[in-house]
Amino acid sequence: MACFLVPTAEAIVTTVAAKVLEKKESENKLKLTAPTTGAKALETEEKTAFSRKLMWLSYMLWGGAVLLMFEHVWHGEVVAWFPFLAAMADPADTAEMLHEMATAGVLMAVLVTAVWAVMLVVTSAIEKRAAKSQLQKQN
Repeated sequence: MACFLVPTAEAIVTTVAAKVLEKKESENKLKLTAPTTGAKALETEEKTAFSRKLMWLSYMLWGGAVLLMFEHVWHGEVVAWFPFLAAMADPADTAEMLHEMATAGVLMAVLVTAVWAVMLVVTSAIEKRAAKSQLQKQN
C-alpha cells in the first residue's frame, strides 16, 4: 500500500548526504596537493569518491521507489486526491498499511542497501587490482 515510502525516505536522506559530502570532498580536493609521482598519486587518482558511491545507492533507491509507486498507482492504492493513499480512508486499512511499511518497506530498503554494500566491496577490489597493475607496470 505504501511500502515505497520507506525506500523513498532513505533515497531522500542519501541524496542530501551525497550532495553535502560531494561539496566537502571538492573543497578538500582544492586544499590538498597530491604528489606528482609514486603510488600515493596513483592511489588518489584511481579511487572513486564516496559521494559518488553514495549516489549509486540513491539512484538505486529512487528507481525502486518510482517503480513501486507506479505499481501502487496501477492497482489503485495511490490516488490523485487527498489523502493520496487509499488505505488512509479507513483506520483498519491504515494499520495494515503501517504494518506493510514496517515489514515490506524496511525489508526492501535494507535489501537495496545490502546490494549496494556488495557493489562497494567489488568496486574496492577492482580499484585495488587496477592500482596494483599500474604499480607493476611502472616498475
